[in-house]
Amino acid sequence: MKYDPIKKSLGVLFNKNTALRQVFYKMLDVLLLRTWHVKRVVKHWAKENGDKKVNVLDAGSGFGQYSYFLSGVSKSWNIKGVDVKTEQIDDCNSFFKKIKRENIKFEYADLTNFVSDKKYDLIISVDVMEHILEDQKVFEGFYSTMNTDGMLLISTPSDQGGSDVHDHDHEGGSFIDEHVRDGYNIEGIQQQLKKAGFTKTEASYTYGTPGKISWKLSMKYPILALNISKLFFVLLPFYYVVVMPFVLVLNYLDTKNSHKTGTGLLVKAWK
Repeated sequence: MKYDPIKKSLGVLFNKNTALRQVFYKMLDVLLLRTWHVKRVVKHWAKENGDKKVNVLDAGSGFGQYSYFLSGVSKSWNIKGVDVKTEQIDDCNSFFKKIKRENIKFEYADLTNFVSDKKYDLIISVDVMEHILEDQKVFEGFYSTMNTDGMLLISTPSDQGGSDVHDHDHEGGSFIDEHVRDGYNIEGIQQQLKKAGFTKTEASYTYGTPGKISWKLSMKYPILALNISKLFFVLLPFYYVVVMPFVLVLNYLDTKNSHKTGTGLLVKAWK
């Protein structure tokens, strides 16, 4: 299933003006469970670092959703977003200039050979690693550009059904064609990070039972419908009016409970 074209279509729709784009960011914050988990960790980190002048890297910044959140946490934070898609880099620089977020800048970078003179106190990589084949090079790059005691935060699918690969409707393949791997093993990714040099790692499952149901309601079914016909864009608002209360409750439950297994991983590592 082609996921990127749907994201691109939505981006074009909500990028007509800055107000619509900010509404789109808010919608993603509510719909995407991974955002709930990531923001929870960042807010906890910010309690100790919110007033400090820190450097933050959004590694794989995409449409800029997480950079928008990070740049709003504290004006003393210096944010850099990097991505391989130059059109998204140009688009984000233009948008953030229009809304006068002066503590953020976007640049082109290939994470497999990422180098930087600047050292980062916090690096986040959300929905990125499952798209990169040479992941060990990326982990080593993160380590080399991080300050001592800095934290890396990764959100990525797990090997317990990440990308919905265990759904028989997709013949054992990934629900999202753009992924180069179906998910990470919870111990395996921590071993890779330690091999890259990180001294301490923590990992937990996300998208447990509540999250898996929420993802199907909020993302999978609408995307499947849009792949059939773009006419479903017209029906989406009515669909979300019905399912949104259930999605909110399910997302809340997923963030508040620990899971013995899950289709997502939230990984933290320290230098």
